[in-house]
This record gives sequence, structure tokens and C-alpha cells, in this order.
Amino acid sequence: MSVAIRKAVPDDTDAIYNMINGLSVYREAPPDAIPGVEEIRTTLFAEDTNAEAYICEIEGIIAGYAVISHSYSTWLGRHSLNMDDLYFTPDYRGRGAGKAMLQFIAQLAVSRRCSRIEWNALEWDKSAKDFYNSIDALPLNEWVRYRLDGPALERFASQIIN
Repeated sequence: MSVAIRKAVPDDTDAIYNMINGLSVYREAPPDAIPGVEEIRTTLFAEDTNAEAYICEIEGIIAGYAVISHSYSTWLGRHSLNMDDLYFTPDYRGRGAGKAMLQFIAQLAVSRRCSRIEWNALEWDKSAKDFYNSIDALPLNEWVRYRLDGPALERFASQIIN
């Protein structure tokens, strides 16, 4: 099996959109939960973006993608990589490509002197959790992730603080 990983380019946007759509179906998200193709193209590949997308090809066919961004750890005084997505189409799961992609991202982290890689997994996604456990990734059970978005974000942002 020939696996190639490369940085995504704007011409990959349609493929990335299709995989984001596949990911939203897998996550059982509402159909309108993902942005459109043009929004992805203009934000993911913007000159000032902090995000990087990578494509995994198997035998020349796009099989998966990952999106990462940098964050900063005040505890460690170093950058970290946040992996927002790691997704492979169903036909390419269980063939080692996901492990190759995550290892590629780990190599990026090491070469950039990052202290760690962090990502989320759905509580019910046993196959993902089994995979992450198999590479000695640690679940962060002591942390609770919070989100402020949509109308709550707008409402909070517009409040006058005394």
C-alpha cells in the first residue's frame, strides 16, 4: 500500500468538504452543521490562518485528512499542536493510514519543538478511543472542555461589563 501525506492546497477544498460532510454524518451532526465549500476555501487557506490541513493519499486516491493549529502552553512555555480533525473515508479505515497520518503530525510537533498534540474524541467512538489507546495517547479525564458559541457567544460578547 502506497501512502503519501502532503500539505493540502486550495484545489483540495472539494475533497476536504466531502470528508467534513462524511465526518458530520459519522458524528450524527445536523446537516447544516458544516460550512460551505467556499467558506472552507477562504478560511482554511487564508493568508493569516493558524490552521494547516494535510491530505493522505493511498495509491493516489485521497483517503483522509487532518487539520491542525498551534496553541500555547503556559505551563510548559512551549507551543502545542491541536488536531481538530483526523478523518478517513470508510473504505480506508483500519489499513494503517490513520496511524501514518498521526505519526506524520507527531513528527511535525517534534520538529517544531511542540510539547504535545491534543485532540478530542467522542465518548461513544470506541474504535477511535481504542486506536488512541494503542499508541499510548492519554485521555484527559480531569479536564472538562467548554464551548461558547452561536447565540450564547453573541449575547455574552455584547454584554456591558461593569
